[in-house]
Amino acid sequence: MPTIRPFVGLLYDQAVAGPPGAFTAPPYDTISPIDQDRYHRASPYNIVRLILGKDEPSDHDSSNTYTRSGRYLQAWRAEGVLRPTARPAMYPYRMQFHLGGVERTIRGFMAEVELEPWGGSILPHERTMPGPVEDRLKLLREVRTNLSPVYGVFAGPYADVASFLDSVMGDIPVQEVTDTAGTRHSMWVTTEGTAGVTAALGSETLLIADGHHRYAVALAYQREMRARFGPGPWDAMMMLIVDGSLEDPPVLPIHRVVLGESGTVAQGGRRVRDMAEVLASLNDDRLVYGTVELEEGEPVHRVARLDGSPPAVCALHETILDRVDSIQLRFVPDAAAAEQAVRSGEASAAFLLPPTRVERVRGVIQRGGVLPQKSTYFWPKPRTGMVLRPLDAAS
Repeated sequence: MPTIRPFVGLLYDQAVAGPPGAFTAPPYDTISPIDQDRYHRASPYNIVRLILGKDEPSDHDSSNTYTRSGRYLQAWRAEGVLRPTARPAMYPYRMQFHLGGVERTIRGFMAEVELEPWGGSILPHERTMPGPVEDRLKLLREVRTNLSPVYGVFAGPYADVASFLDSVMGDIPVQEVTDTAGTRHSMWVTTEGTAGVTAALGSETLLIADGHHRYAVALAYQREMRARFGPGPWDAMMMLIVDGSLEDPPVLPIHRVVLGESGTVAQGGRRVRDMAEVLASLNDDRLVYGTVELEEGEPVHRVARLDGSPPAVCALHETILDRVDSIQLRFVPDAAAAEQAVRSGEASAAFLLPPTRVERVRGVIQRGGVLPQKSTYFWPKPRTGMVLRPLDAAS
C-alpha cells in the first residue's frame, strides 16, 4: 500500500458559505452545461467556480478561466470562507443511496496518499487521454490545491478499518448533503485512530476506481514542482479510500453508441420485446449484452451472448468492437440515452452492457491487462467541496 497520512484540509465555514448544498457540486466531468449554470447561481462560493469556471466575454483566452479559479480560492481563504483544520486529520466519508430497489451504503475515508508511478501499489484500470490531463494540469497550476479526491479501492476485508469508521460515524457529521440523485453524502473529521488505519493497510494495493486523469495530473504536477523545488506537498494527493470487499461499491456500465454507419457490427442475437427486456437480460457472469438498431425506421432490441471471460465490456471489445476498423464510439452511462441516440438517428447502433464487480476489474489488472476506455462507472461518486487539500506553504 502507498503511504497514507492525515492532512490539513480546507473546510468551508458554513456560517459564511451556507449549508453544503450551496457550496458543493458533483465531480467536474459529470456536470452538464445546465448544471454548471445552476451551481454558479447556487452560491458565490460554490466549488463549481473552481472546478468548472465559466468563460466570460472579457476573456482573452481560455487560461483566464484557470487564473480566475486561482483568484477565487485565494480570496475565499483570505476571507475565511475556507478555513484549515487545526491539525492533520482523516475524513471518514459515507454515501447512502438506493440502487435496484435496495438501500445501500458505502463507507470510506479521505486521506493523503503518497504518489508513485502507475503499476506499483497504485493500479489503473483504464487509459487516460491527453486533453483532460492538460486541462486539469492548467487548473492545478493556478489553484495549487487538490479540489476533488481520487476514488481508490483496496481488496479487503479489514475489520480494523471498519471499526475505525464505526467509532467515528457514531457522532454527528461535520458536512452532510443530499444530491439530486438522492445520495446522502456525510463526512466527519478525526485525528483519532488514524495510525491504526495506516498500519492495517500496510500490504494492500489501491485500484483507482475513479479519477485516472486526476492521478495522471498529480504525477505531471509532481514532476514540474520537483524539478523547481524538490520534495513537497505535491508528492501526495487526496484520495477517498474504500474497502472493496466489505463495502462492495457498485460498478455500473458505460454503454457504447456507434456513430455513423454500423454496417453489420450489431447484428445477431435474439430479438426481444423492448428496452426493459434487454435490461432485465443483461448478465456479466454469462456475458449477455444487448443492442438497439433501427430497422425500417423502428428500434429493434436484441440480446446476445459473447465468447470469452468476464467482464463483458472486455469480451465485447475483444470479439466485436475492436475488430471493426474506423468505428466511432460515444460512451453513455444512461441506457435510455443510448437508446434515444439510435431512435433519433444520431447513432446507428447501441451496445448495452451489464454492471460488473470490483474483483472482476482487479482480476483484469492482475493478469496484466487493461480495460477498454470508459469501461466502468463507479457510482455514487464523492461530492466535490466537502474537503480540499492545499499544496502551498500556507496550508
